Amino acid sequence: MREKKRLEDMLATEADLVRRGEDISAYFELAREGEAVDADLRREIDGLRAKVDHLETETLLSGENDARNAIVTIHPGAGGTESQDWADMLLRMYLRWAERQGFQTVLYDYQPGEEAGLKSATFAVNGEYAFGLLTGEIGVHRLVRISPFDQAKRRHTSFASVYVSPEIDDSIDVVIRPEDLRIDTYRSSGKGGQHVNTTDSAVRITHIPTGIVAACQNERSQHKNKDRAMSMLRSKLYEHEMEKKREATRKIEDSKLDIDFGSQIRSYVLQPYRLIKDHRTKMEIGDVDRVIDGDLQPFIRAYLQMRRGEKSA
Repeated sequence: MREKKRLEDMLATEADLVRRGEDISAYFELAREGEAVDADLRREIDGLRAKVDHLETETLLSGENDARNAIVTIHPGAGGTESQDWADMLLRMYLRWAERQGFQTVLYDYQPGEEAGLKSATFAVNGEYAFGLLTGEIGVHRLVRISPFDQAKRRHTSFASVYVSPEIDDSIDVVIRPEDLRIDTYRSSGKGGQHVNTTDSAVRITHIPTGIVAACQNERSQHKNKDRAMSMLRSKLYEHEMEKKREATRKIEDSKLDIDFGSQIRSYVLQPYRLIKDHRTKMEIGDVDRVIDGDLQPFIRAYLQMRRGEKSA
């Protein structure tokens, strides 16, 4: 069924491109006859350009798990409330990006900060190529701004880490020994309202050998939360093992692609100037508000193009 849908989408895309091409040709014909169609022609060409850019991005996604759903975890760095607020801003940015892409999101775990922001958050992004598109977001994100929590209005630098793993289904066997697990239950601590339980239904599972943690609190049933946490743990362990294999074969050179936790992949500067810069691709965008509101496609495309270039080399 998955293959059937993929082929149907390819046929629909081809039909759409043919239609767009015919519409543009018709507008050119009308223009030659003296009709005022400049605005319509420009709109059609811009739409075709956006469609081609989207298709080009998909051609860059050839990894083993690129087509899978993604599980994203965000943690603030040192810096207390300031970093926790930055982590919450990143969560909103990715949720807005997913909405723009037509993807579905499910918030599995949200640990609020003491004053503002969050201590950790885990959510799923469900959609074709979600993991491949988000792979380049793995790493540390740096924010420079005038802190809204500093009465002296001083400039602060905050850090937050983003980790992405593919959602693993039953077609991939991940062996987890029960004796390697520690399972804790606790009371949900979401953003409030009727969704917060009054019982210890939230579940946190720790894989003791690796220290990898998966938690879920969005279901009212402890059993459902445990099943979802185990699914997330399997995905994280799979990506952990894949990264160990990639690390073993990765060439040690200055220009290597470093996706370790301590890497700083992107800086978001709001003060004293406004600029977002990706330190790997060197791409810079001055429209900070547009990016933080979820328009990440330029950075994602640049990263995928860089990755393809490294593989070719």
